[in-house]
Amino acid sequence: MIITTPNTKVNQPTAIALGNFDGIHQGHQIVLQPIISQKSPHLYSSVVSFDPHPRQFFTGQKLSLLTPKQEKADYLATLGFQQLILIPFDETLAALSPQDFVNQILVEQLQTKIISIGEDFRFGYQRKGTAEDLKKIASQLGIEVYINSLHKYQYTQQTSVRVSSSLIRQALLSGELKQANLMLGRSYTLIGEVVKGKQIGRTIGFPTANLQVPPDKFLPRYGVYAVKVNYDNTTVLGVMNIGCRPTVKGELPTVEVHLLDWSGDLYNKTITVSLEAFLRPEQKFNSLDDLKQQIQQDCQEAKALLNREVSVKRLYN
Repeated sequence: MIITTPNTKVNQPTAIALGNFDGIHQGHQIVLQPIISQKSPHLYSSVVSFDPHPRQFFTGQKLSLLTPKQEKADYLATLGFQQLILIPFDETLAALSPQDFVNQILVEQLQTKIISIGEDFRFGYQRKGTAEDLKKIASQLGIEVYINSLHKYQYTQQTSVRVSSSLIRQALLSGELKQANLMLGRSYTLIGEVVKGKQIGRTIGFPTANLQVPPDKFLPRYGVYAVKVNYDNTTVLGVMNIGCRPTVKGELPTVEVHLLDWSGDLYNKTITVSLEAFLRPEQKFNSLDDLKQQIQQDCQEAKALLNREVSVKRLYN
């Protein structure tokens, strides 16, 4: 899987899924499917996205991402894509008319033959181009366009909503992890290198792996989670804390994982932490002894939840 831009080397001609795809949720995967399924050996299956995210460009505010660049590329590779093409989103691109966007970017730079988009796709100056506009312009150039219906999620018994990255962020911030994972179609993950922390956990009998995630990674609600930790093709159950550790007067947010029934050294290893259940919000305790007692309860609850999940999966497999 390569990450490239039109100004560097792009493998051509291309079949592309076009959009932002932050999170690569279930709605996104509907758009990705026609490109995954296309069988031409002469077309490079590609995802074309924008860097920075258009919302960040227009607002000037840094946007935290559900899937930062490398995480997005790695996941797309597992789906069968050959390249992630990031188009620099700047004033020049924002000023292109829909016709010029197709001619200059999709045809001249990418040699696109097949395009897949969502029905709400907008492009060109002031987002004036619609999905139907793209199909009309592309058809005149011999480019095939798939327009995909939006994926809806049963948010409550009475309400179904369109799956979106914004709605997933909202669910994660509210601690509604089950809903977020259902919309994603998989568990939300944090990926990073294990680095040295203050090692306070060791002093109370719960050593933790301090995870350094990409600075633009979206962090869910501060609190304690039941998680699965994958490293070196090994999966271990664990408890993760995200937050500023108010009991020990922490200031900056940290991501710390305690692995259940495990001992070893993870320093400098890259690990993937899958968030399976939200246990409780972050809180301040009166003493380290109180904190230790609560962590023991968290570990017992996490172990029961995660083992029950494993048992159910075995039953139905």
